[in-house]
Amino acid sequence: MRRIAGTDRRIIPVAAGAPSRLGAAAGWALACLALAAAPAGAATSASGLYVSGAGNGHGVGMSQYGAAGYALHGASYAEILRDYYTGTTLGHVDPQRIVTVQLQSSAPAALVSGVTTIPGARTARGARLTLDPLWHYRITASGDRLRVSLGRRLIGRFPAPLRVSGPELLTVAGLGTFRGGLIFRPAPGGGVMTVNAVALDDYVRGVVSAEMPASWPTQALEAQAVASRTYAITTRPVGADFDVYATTRSQVYEGVRGETPAGDAAVAATSGQVVEYAGAPVQTLFFSSSGWATESVQNVFPFSPAAWLVGRPDPFDDVLGNPYHRWKATFSLAAAERRLGRLVDGSLIGIRVLERGFSPRIVRARIVGTRGASTVTGVQLRQLLGTPSTWMSFTTVTSRGVVRGTAPPERTSTTTTPSGSTTTGPTSGGGGLQGAVRRRGSSRGITARRRVRYTVSGTIFPAGRHAEVTVQRLGARGWTRVARGPIAAGGRYAVPVPVPGAYRVRYGGVIGPEITVG
Repeated sequence: MRRIAGTDRRIIPVAAGAPSRLGAAAGWALACLALAAAPAGAATSASGLYVSGAGNGHGVGMSQYGAAGYALHGASYAEILRDYYTGTTLGHVDPQRIVTVQLQSSAPAALVSGVTTIPGARTARGARLTLDPLWHYRITASGDRLRVSLGRRLIGRFPAPLRVSGPELLTVAGLGTFRGGLIFRPAPGGGVMTVNAVALDDYVRGVVSAEMPASWPTQALEAQAVASRTYAITTRPVGADFDVYATTRSQVYEGVRGETPAGDAAVAATSGQVVEYAGAPVQTLFFSSSGWATESVQNVFPFSPAAWLVGRPDPFDDVLGNPYHRWKATFSLAAAERRLGRLVDGSLIGIRVLERGFSPRIVRARIVGTRGASTVTGVQLRQLLGTPSTWMSFTTVTSRGVVRGTAPPERTSTTTTPSGSTTTGPTSGGGGLQGAVRRRGSSRGITARRRVRYTVSGTIFPAGRHAEVTVQRLGARGWTRVARGPIAAGGRYAVPVPVPGAYRVRYGGVIGPEITVG
């Protein structure tokens, strides 16, 4: 699965060193958001939504990192596929059967080279029309027909769909170079749709290394080849004039540009092989990283349960520097509110998980606001927040510094003796004097000091029963623990601290925002 891009969150992988390319069969690169708190030394309050997560992708079927881990532990591609797709066997289909791939849904025109033949096309004299593969032909829509022209010269107007082919490779400007033939149709919204009609194994050659790094173990690449081949013949968009998309809406296909020696070898070694359940090819979903467990299909997609797509442990997902095995994300509450939109009733308090699946990815959760709550699925949350997966835990932390003076203040007296020494002790009486006060003509002075109390207070949501927060202070040697305190009803806490300074709270594995006290 290709990595998701975002703009108002901060996602921190626990591991580093992700491969440069990794994809998903049905569906996601990461961006940054600084927590919305004022700079240290200026802010007295701050808040944030903290997310701890695992895995990348929808979580159903084969984990690509997990498959690599199995291969590194000596498993064959057949064993990898059997473990991820429960109860399945390997079958065989014709590797030359045609797969149609939508390369582009709509464009004003398609500029194509490598074409020699338009099946059924004839010249004005009735001879078969032959084109020069070195020339670039422009194809545009004209009502329900397609116009083919060379420069200003019209070659002809042809009924849709228009099929073109050549002796070798076909190139579409801006899209790439492809094997097989090309099919053009007027796009529903105007322009031209471009589709590649290609032999199944040639199609898989353009998928394997686009979905999995070619440097990964051979057995993992071979498992990917079989899974991609099977997916291509068992999936079709409803009402579409093609079998699969060339993007993560199906699986990533890059044509000749995506072919590599390692990927080609994996396709050749598994030529025509597909995953079968009860003797028929089945949909082989796959994704990037499981976080140590896959999920049952009905907990992620609006599908009926499938015997071969059930949640299971995935012991080898944490390999090859997998940055998605564990990750953390931080949102300001304002940024989270913007992303959740109308699902927030009032101001956002936090998110409470109601139901988890096997993995445990979120099945249902509740978004809690100051005026009410709304229920969402894990898939909705992932889409709205732009997180790598639905395996998430949420904690909202608010913190503020509180400074209070005591009344009445403590007062002390200072007496100067004839020898010049002084004695200090408490005085009687009340009053609100501050600083040192000396009576005229007397050696006796009265000093009144206002006692100041410093507190870090705020809320945790959701908070466990009998839970505590730990308060840390920033010093010359970094953050050190200075106090602990209980979390009361409603997730509230108030913990006294000894001196002014920069503070933060910890709750479990969550570190709250930095605030200033004093």
